[in-house]
Amino acid sequence: MVFKSLKNKILGHASPDKSGGGLYATLDDLIAQRQYVAYLKNFHQQLKVSHQSGDVKSAFKGRGIELEELRAYSYGDDVRDIDWRVTARKQTPFTRVYAEEKDREVYVLLDLSSYMAFGTKKELKSVAAAKLAALVGWLCLENRDRFGALIFDGHEISFFKPSSNRALMPVVLKKISQVSQSLLHLQSSSCDGLDKALKMMQNYLKNPASVFVISDFGSFDEAIQRSLAQLARKSRVCCVTVTDVLEFSPPAAGEYMISDSEGKNLVFNTTSKSFRTEYQQYFYAKRAVVKDFCRRFRALYMEVRTDVDLYKQLKFY
Repeated sequence: MVFKSLKNKILGHASPDKSGGGLYATLDDLIAQRQYVAYLKNFHQQLKVSHQSGDVKSAFKGRGIELEELRAYSYGDDVRDIDWRVTARKQTPFTRVYAEEKDREVYVLLDLSSYMAFGTKKELKSVAAAKLAALVGWLCLENRDRFGALIFDGHEISFFKPSSNRALMPVVLKKISQVSQSLLHLQSSSCDGLDKALKMMQNYLKNPASVFVISDFGSFDEAIQRSLAQLARKSRVCCVTVTDVLEFSPPAAGEYMISDSEGKNLVFNTTSKSFRTEYQQYFYAKRAVVKDFCRRFRALYMEVRTDVDLYKQLKFY
């Protein structure tokens, strides 16, 4: 009871539901992502950025950046920064102070439009995307980066200024959880939602930063590419594509009843070998467009599947 009370005081009161059953992300689901930070010790080393004030080795710096000075330990300093050799020699606690801590900003641009409310195994794409955004946030705070977020559901956009204050995290997670749940009741999304969100992110950015754009990139037209390219020129961008197994692997051979965008019922036959081949080629062709774009504009690219634990998938291509 004491631990639960302390958790609620720090992170806010979570939903009584422990899990959304893969249909939506509860606050508990998002808070739970913090436990996987320990598995990502080397992930931060993959994300390299450049900053006006000098060479920055990583947006997720850990303990590997340049030491600025040693000073006497004062109340509130992180005990992980105590230099035990100097402490033993001086017989009084000394702590390390690192340079450039205040200059790092990491954002998540989270796509929770109605197109993300799709999934056939484990959870919807929107849930996987929400969990990944939370995981990035916890990783930022662990490494004392400033974390910010832009969340949109295809209609409305919510923006959170970057901060290294842990008090921001429960606010962001609650909003993500709320949007994730309301997503199930949305009828449609604006076709220019991602483009609009990318442009707004450009307006908010004041300094070079690292931006994780988490989406299924189902629509990747010229307008979106143009906005993403402009963002990539100003900041270090990572495009995270969220996919479901049914998107790259057709269902078992047979006939299925489906509905098109106009509500008409159609028969979907997956028996033909040529159809199954074309089905897979269509997915890989769409994915290749996003990967080629990232390569041209020096953006990072990452894929995550809804049926595999997120912390096992975090690697760049």
